[in-house]
Amino acid sequence: MTALENDFGSDFKVSPETLFAALTDPDALRAWFAESVDVDARPDGRFRFWGRHTYAVPTRTDATQQLLAFEPPHRLVFTWPMHGETGTVELLLAPGDADTNPGGTRLRAVHRFARAPAIGRAKELVDDLWRLYFGNLQAWLDGGAAISRPDFTDPDPRVTASILIDAPRERVFASFLDPASLDRWIASAAQVEPHVGGRYSYGWNYRIGERDVAGGPSRILELVENEKLVTDWPDWRGDPDMPPQRITWLFASEGSGTRVTLVHEGFTRAADISDYPFGWAFFLGMLPKAFTSDAA
Repeated sequence: MTALENDFGSDFKVSPETLFAALTDPDALRAWFAESVDVDARPDGRFRFWGRHTYAVPTRTDATQQLLAFEPPHRLVFTWPMHGETGTVELLLAPGDADTNPGGTRLRAVHRFARAPAIGRAKELVDDLWRLYFGNLQAWLDGGAAISRPDFTDPDPRVTASILIDAPRERVFASFLDPASLDRWIASAAQVEPHVGGRYSYGWNYRIGERDVAGGPSRILELVENEKLVTDWPDWRGDPDMPPQRITWLFASEGSGTRVTLVHEGFTRAADISDYPFGWAFFLGMLPKAFTSDAA
C-alpha cells in the first residue's frame, strides 16, 4: 500500500478571515470551486460538492464528502473520494509574511491518501488540481473575470485566451520569430529557427525535484506567415514519458490592430490544465511590452 501526500501552498493578499469565508461560503464556492455545493459551515456541519468542475465527483450521489474539522479562520478539513480511495484535504491558513505579504494569508492544501488512487501520475493529478483551484480562488478574489473551470468530463480539454495588440498583424507575427522581442515579454535568451522543425525555445530552465527541466516549447510544428505559429509543449515537469502538448498562436487583423489568440491543447486529462489559464493570462498581459515605443 503506497500512501500519497501533496502539500501545495500560495499567498493571498487578503486576511485569513476573508479567505476562510471564501473557502466556506456556498455562493463563493459555487463561483470559484464547484458547480453545486451542499455546505453547512459549522462544526459537525456539511461540506459536499459535485458537478462538472469537481474532479471524480460528477453527481450529487457521488458527493459523499464529510466535514472533519471547522476551525475559523485557521483550519478546514474534509474528505474527497477519488477512484475508489477517500482522501482528506486539510486547508491551513496562516498570517502572511510580515515583509512580503503583510496583512495577507498563506494558504496550504495538504491532500492525503492512505492509499494512492489507482490512476497514473496520482500525485501530479492532485498537485495540478490545487494549482487550478487556488488560481480560481485568486481570480474570484480579484473580481472573477479570470476564473477558468474546466469540465472534467470533456474528452478534449484546452485553454484558450486572446488579446488585442495595437500593432499591425505583420509586425506582431514577426515579433514571435524574433528572440529579442520574445525576451521582452515571455522568454529569457530565446532561440528561434524560423521554419517548420526549427528550434523554438523561451530559454526557461528550472529544477523540479531531482530533475533539471528545459521548460516551454522546443520546436516549430506549423508556420503560416502572418497567420499561425504552432509549437510543441513538452511536459512542464520534464517527464519524458508524457506526450507533448501543442500551442497554437493565431493572428488576425482587427481594426488597426491584431487579435492574438492562444490555444493550448493536447492534455492527457482535464486536470493537466493545472494553472496554465492563469499563467497564459499573465503572459498575454505582458505581450504589449514587445510593442512599446522603445521596442520599435
